[in-house]
Amino acid sequence: MSQELIQRLTAELETIPLIDPHSHINPHAAASTTLADIMGYHYYTELAHSAGLPKARIEEPNLDPKEKVARLVPKLAELDNTAQYSWLVEMCQSFFDFQDENVTVDNWEALYDTAAAKMAEPDWEDQVLKKSGLEQVFLTNDFDDPLEGFDTHRYVPCLRTDDLVFHLTKPQTRERFQQATGVEISDAASVVDGIGKLFEHFTKNGARACAISLPPDFSPRQVSNTDADGAIAALLSGDELPADQSASLSCFVFWTLAEKCAEFKLPFDLMIGVNRGVYADGVFQGQDLYDKRTSLINYRALFNAFPQVTFPVSVLAHTSNQELVSYSWIFPNVVTNGHWWYSNIPVYIEHDCRSRLQAVPKTKQIGYYSDMYKLEFGLPKFAMYRRILASALASDFVIGRGWSESRAVELGQLVLRGNVESIFNVG
Repeated sequence: MSQELIQRLTAELETIPLIDPHSHINPHAAASTTLADIMGYHYYTELAHSAGLPKARIEEPNLDPKEKVARLVPKLAELDNTAQYSWLVEMCQSFFDFQDENVTVDNWEALYDTAAAKMAEPDWEDQVLKKSGLEQVFLTNDFDDPLEGFDTHRYVPCLRTDDLVFHLTKPQTRERFQQATGVEISDAASVVDGIGKLFEHFTKNGARACAISLPPDFSPRQVSNTDADGAIAALLSGDELPADQSASLSCFVFWTLAEKCAEFKLPFDLMIGVNRGVYADGVFQGQDLYDKRTSLINYRALFNAFPQVTFPVSVLAHTSNQELVSYSWIFPNVVTNGHWWYSNIPVYIEHDCRSRLQAVPKTKQIGYYSDMYKLEFGLPKFAMYRRILASALASDFVIGRGWSESRAVELGQLVLRGNVESIFNVG
C-alpha cells in the first residue's frame, strides 16, 4: 500500500475541525498546569505500577507535582513500547518544542520547566484547542452539576447518570438528588418527577446527550411503579434492600432515563462492560477491567422498546466489537461509538474501525472520542485515530474498491465529524 496515499489522506483528515463527543474534562480547569497533570493520567500511573513502581510512591499524600514526575520518569524506559507512551512524546514535541525522542532521567527537568512556563500563559487553553483542531468538547457532568461558569458551546454538557442508576440506595445520593431537583424521593412518581427536572435543567443549558457506564451483568427491563414503590418504601424505612429489589430499582431508574431521552430527544450513550474494582490494590482508576461475559443481548428489550432513541454504544473489549457491529447492522437506533479504554490501542482500533466501515451504514458510526481528562490529550489521541482511519480508507476503499481519494475523504469526514453533528444535533 502506498505510504504517500496514506499521508495524503491523513493530511486531508487533519483539516477537519473536530467535535470530541466524550471526555472527562473539567471545564473550569480544562488544560494542564504542570507535566504532572499529564503524567498523572491513569494510563501512566497504572503502567508504571504494573512495571513495579509501588502504589505508595505514586499516591503519597500531598506529593509535590515535580516530585511525582521525578518518580514516574525512571519507569518510562520500560513503557516506551506502548501506544500511551507515544502519546506522551507527541504531546511534548507538539506543545513544548521537545526535541528528543524519549523522556529520560537526563532531560525531564528541562521539559518540566518548559511545560510549566507554557502552561502558565494566559491563553494556554485556547492554544491547545487550536493546535488540536478541537472546536467543541463534550463533558461528563454529574447529575447535580449547576452547569455554571463555563462556555457551554465550547464545553457541551452531558448528563452522566451512573449514580442515579446504581447508587440511589445511598442517602448522600438521594440528598444530592433533592438539592438538585427540589424533589424529595418518596415513591416512584417522585423519582420520575425529579429526573424530568434534571433533563429540563440539562437541556436548557445545551446538553446534547445522556450517558452511563454499565457493568457486564446489567440487563435493563421495565419495572412497574408498584414494584418501584415497594423498593423505595423499604429503602426509606432504613432496610437494606435485597439484591432483587436493588436491581429492580436500578432498572426502574434506567428505564425512566430512556423514557426521558425519548421525551427530550437526547441520545443515550451506553458504555457497556466495565467490571469495577477487579484489582483492588491498583492505583486510582487502575482497578477496573473488562469482562467477556458482556453481551448486548441484555439490551434487546431496551433497543426494541425505544426505537425513537439513538443509542451510541461503546464496548470495553475488542472481543465485543463484532457483536456491536452486528447490532448496529440490524437496529436502526444502535450506533457504534468510539474505541473505549482497553480497546483504544492501534491494533484493536484498526480491526474494529475496518469492520465497522465495511459492515455498518456510514451514517451510524461515531469514529472516535478522546475520553481525556486534560485537553492536551486530544491532540495525540485523535492523531492516532486519524492515521488509522486514513490507512483503512486507503487499503479498503481507494485501493480495494477503486474509490477516488476525495470520496474516501468524504467518508472520513462523516465518521470524524458529520455523524457527531447529526446524531447529537450539534448546531
